[in-house]
Amino acid sequence: MDAMLHCTLSTLMGKKRVTIQEVHNQTGLSRNTIANLYYDRATRIDYETVGKLCDYFSCNINDLFDYTAKENAK
Repeated sequence: MDAMLHCTLSTLMGKKRVTIQEVHNQTGLSRNTIANLYYDRATRIDYETVGKLCDYFSCNINDLFDYTAKENAK
């Protein structure tokens, strides 16, 4: 079974109608980190980043990431 983990930051940002620059200004996170999460290109994320995003969006980690289990097509 392969697992798929996706960042839903773009959805949260859309609901709040904020830009990458605004998230950067309010959280202090780098624009590059936010952009990689927004476009779901990040391969790693640290606890501090998750905490800042959850605080900013008043959400929990389950709202920031979507986990889906997939079966291998063998």
